[in-house]
Amino acid sequence: MIPALMPTYNRADLAFERGEGAWLWTADGRRFLDFGSGISTSSLGHGHPHLTAAIAEQARKVMHVSNLYRVPQAETLAQRLVAATFADSVFFCNSGAEANEGMVKMMRRAMHETGRPERYRVLCFEGAFHGRTLAMLAATGKEKYLHGFGPQVDGFDHVPFNNLNAVRDAIGPQTAGILVEPVQGEGGIRTAHLQFLRDLRSTCDEFGLLLGLDEVQCGMGRTGKLFAHQWAGIEPDVISAAKGIAGGFPMGAILAKEHVAKYLTAGSHGTTFGGNPLACAAANAVLDVMLAPGFLDEVTRKGQVLWDALSAVVREEPEVFEEVRGAGLIQGLKCVVPAGEVQAAFMAEGLLSVSAGENVVRLVPPLVLTDADIAAGVAMIRRGAARCRPSLAKVAAK
Repeated sequence: MIPALMPTYNRADLAFERGEGAWLWTADGRRFLDFGSGISTSSLGHGHPHLTAAIAEQARKVMHVSNLYRVPQAETLAQRLVAATFADSVFFCNSGAEANEGMVKMMRRAMHETGRPERYRVLCFEGAFHGRTLAMLAATGKEKYLHGFGPQVDGFDHVPFNNLNAVRDAIGPQTAGILVEPVQGEGGIRTAHLQFLRDLRSTCDEFGLLLGLDEVQCGMGRTGKLFAHQWAGIEPDVISAAKGIAGGFPMGAILAKEHVAKYLTAGSHGTTFGGNPLACAAANAVLDVMLAPGFLDEVTRKGQVLWDALSAVVREEPEVFEEVRGAGLIQGLKCVVPAGEVQAAFMAEGLLSVSAGENVVRLVPPLVLTDADIAAGVAMIRRGAARCRPSLAKVAAK
């Protein structure tokens, strides 16, 4: 018999009662170090006093009114994001998939309204993940996600990641733009080369295309910049954001330049919940922390500390790990042994992680973790690696 809660996830047999910083506790008192952050979402960790106070204060006043009325909290948040980024305007929604859907709609609409209605196709990349809606499954392009859901939504073409020649060869008279993740999270923590991002920008300019970036997972401070593309020194036309934007409260956003955003006129797009007072109060509180002097510099520093430590573990455990991948505090360990075994070993040592493609274990801790948390996590990783060492298993079998 099917359970009341639909079994769309293979959930670990853990239920957490409370959290503080980078740590979580189960009801029976077990403590876990959270290097998963709810899939790169709990950007300020658990129980952050400023975030929780902002949510509680707003919840006492008004949580939801719909976008039929002005929402001052959304207006403030949009102004702050515009001031901190390339964007001229922001649309708020509920999730990363919804933000990506809206971004593609915006790209298509801009082409239509500028006399190029035949340009509706978007170039995407092998290894991408853009969400679970029907259109975003097509943008992702992986058979394992598409299987059983009928004909694919038309309009998406796929080329190899970090391959500019393939991009240029794939551009045709129906191409509207390019959609790329600066860091592919689900795809195995694969980073776009900074020069590749610069070349995509210049290619879009050359062919009159729009450059859209999926920063749902790698944005909101995770790489040490507010958005990952800022490392490349480029300005996209439009990006999506979600996950860490409100520290765990459901929210998404589309940030766009005026020449793209202005074509989503009244009635052309919408959302019931998106940008409501409670979500925006949470996101404003997150921005208070992230935009404070030195915060993002600390993310960069801690990312380097973690990278150096993981690199040492990889050298020590060549039977278990092949390499470290990533940037800032979105990192991954490409495994030699099955990544699922490694993830289970980490959990047995008290460390939570997330699976990713290409046999990678994803490590995306809260951005507020301490140096002591990093040291504790690396110690758990070392012990977990020892559990997975094939030579040790052979000795035990004898």
